[in-house]
Amino acid sequence: MAHIDIPPMPGLDAVVHALDGNARLVGGVVRDTLAGQATKDVDLATPLLPEMVIAKLQDAGLKAAPTGLAHGTVTAISDGHPFEVTTLRHDVSTDGRRATVTFTADWREDAARRDFTINALYADPQTGELFDYFGGQADLEAGIVRFIGDPRTRIAEDHLRILRFFRFNARFGKGTPHAESLEACRERANDLMALSRERIAMELLAILTLPDPSDAIALMIDTGIFHPVLPEIDSAAALQRLVTREAEHGIVPDALRRLAALLPADTSLAEDIGNRLKLSNAQRNRLIAAAARSTADAENPRALAYRMGLATAIDRLLLGEGDTAPLSGWTPPKFPLTGGAIVTRGVKAGPEVARILQAVERQWVDEGFPDEARTNAIADSLT
Repeated sequence: MAHIDIPPMPGLDAVVHALDGNARLVGGVVRDTLAGQATKDVDLATPLLPEMVIAKLQDAGLKAAPTGLAHGTVTAISDGHPFEVTTLRHDVSTDGRRATVTFTADWREDAARRDFTINALYADPQTGELFDYFGGQADLEAGIVRFIGDPRTRIAEDHLRILRFFRFNARFGKGTPHAESLEACRERANDLMALSRERIAMELLAILTLPDPSDAIALMIDTGIFHPVLPEIDSAAALQRLVTREAEHGIVPDALRRLAALLPADTSLAEDIGNRLKLSNAQRNRLIAAAARSTADAENPRALAYRMGLATAIDRLLLGEGDTAPLSGWTPPKFPLTGGAIVTRGVKAGPEVARILQAVERQWVDEGFPDEARTNAIADSLT
């Protein structure tokens, strides 16, 4: 009988005790523990109905938030940590975006509705006993990401599983991807058109956040996955180069910067895609700024960071040929003069003050942000 070593999880014991031991760890926490990776979210499955889960948690003095009752999910807060507790279920109907479910007491039936074998793993939170209904442990060890049952059926239930297939391959895959699963994703790529652009953006950015998603993105391009929704992404070469440069410069990987690498350096296109993916204003503006990169960016990295902000400067330097070393540990300074300082030099208030102030600031930047005494000397020479 297989077991896993449950890592310390503050608050977990109290939740399990409140549910009278009628719960198992499920999904990512089990998969990641087996793979020796850190996990963020801790999910539990239980045969108890949601109303009973809420009652038992409250009786034990724990907070219970009904975060997804239609799908049987209650979020328990224990020792300041959230635990999603979901009643075992099976799908009654699906439309590729959402499912109507009914509750069950059958663990295997619950496992059968999940996407991949490596995500259908359960473990007793007290003993570590592993429950594996579809060979997920063996697939995880072999680096195989495989849909449970018929891949086309799983994709028809939730079209986002196409993108999830490539994300999990980037994390856990070894060697050639599972052929039948990959072919199903290729055949059903047009199904992505039925998804909201927000869901697509969220999953794509999750892929791009991984340490090195280059091979997964290249495979998505080769199999035509992007064509229905983001046909502009047609090469992974710039992404591969960026991943290398991030590592060389010691810069933390960034999903938005990597998205910019996948797109042509075209500000109009960047704005269009930012709108298409429903990115936030800040994300869209950063994508546009990255698309405006030029060879001149490398000439004065600190001046670039002063004008554009550190994040955008790093984006443009890494996407181009610039060196980010001058920005390491550096914070752009505040320009020490105001319009009043120009007026005190005898310049009449008005447009001329703004013109001179801008000229002083340009020279101050060009000289490498000198101290206040030198800044005043620059102002004196221009008034």
